[in-house]
Amino acid sequence: MVRATQEVEYEQMLLSRHGLLHHRNGRREDSRLERSAYILLSRIRVQGPMSIGELSDAFGLDASTLNRQTAAAKRAGLVERIPDPDGGMARKFRITDEGARMLDEEQERNTSSLDQIMSDWSEEDVSAFAAYLRRFNADIERLSGRRWPRP
Repeated sequence: MVRATQEVEYEQMLLSRHGLLHHRNGRREDSRLERSAYILLSRIRVQGPMSIGELSDAFGLDASTLNRQTAAAKRAGLVERIPDPDGGMARKFRITDEGARMLDEEQERNTSSLDQIMSDWSEEDVSAFAAYLRRFNADIERLSGRRWPRP
């Protein structure tokens, strides 16, 4: 007998394999933002400017990984380094206007893809799915000790 959590594990594996597929005019379109940049920009947008140390704590990644990711985002014009608005010593990363524009576009492409994927779902089913995903993520965050702020 298969346990329900085994089914969840399998479906989660498939979900991570798919990613969100962007389609335009019947053909697949790649994301314009790398996954790491998308997540980085999303976090900074919700939380505000963050230092490498804050990002490291938030993501559970070592500082060298975050240094590489933020350097790439900075080269691409997605973030900029600013003095700590609260007067601290560490410089912080803030999303640029270009970073915000690209994040908005990526979120719109993702939402459009989800609209296509769930086009036959009722609004109640979409809302229930969103609530289950929120609960699932909240429990992961609770166990990891890394809460992700929500807008």
